[in-house]
Amino acid sequence: MGISNPQSDEQFMLAALAQAKAAAQADEVPVGAVVVHDNQIIARAHNQVITLNDPTAHAEVLALRQAAKAIGNYRLIDCELFVTLEPCSMCAGACVHARLKRLVYGASDTKTGVIESVESHLLKPFNNHIINATGGVLAAACGEIISDFFSQKRSEKKAASLTNKNQISH
Repeated sequence: MGISNPQSDEQFMLAALAQAKAAAQADEVPVGAVVVHDNQIIARAHNQVITLNDPTAHAEVLALRQAAKAIGNYRLIDCELFVTLEPCSMCAGACVHARLKRLVYGASDTKTGVIESVESHLLKPFNNHIINATGGVLAAACGEIISDFFSQKRSEKKAASLTNKNQISH
């Protein structure tokens, strides 16, 4: 789907993974993103929906906002976005409006990913910009951080449920 350099793609995805880990530490869904311009990272972000009480505070959107400020233009024509999870429709739309040169993501999202899992949002005829996309970069590591996070959440919920049942029976 896009032109890639596997070595630098992995390097930038590792930076996005570091952001995903920061999100997990903040008890946010662990998705991280970086924006690259001229082979340099100009923006880093992770999900902050809960922290900021903002439904649009996805890693991609926050990284795009930072990048636009860094280059002084909302059009990020020569920029690439690296994100650990396949973007949702909101984030894919933001990528199109930002006029990104390229989107690279790690793990597929079979529930809400619209690059190729649920649909192919970037290929819709109504888009006024075409973005090259590459998926699957460090997919195992990107998927693992998400699955570990939700596995831990389920365990915590189960433990809390057992604690509540024990308190009621006493």
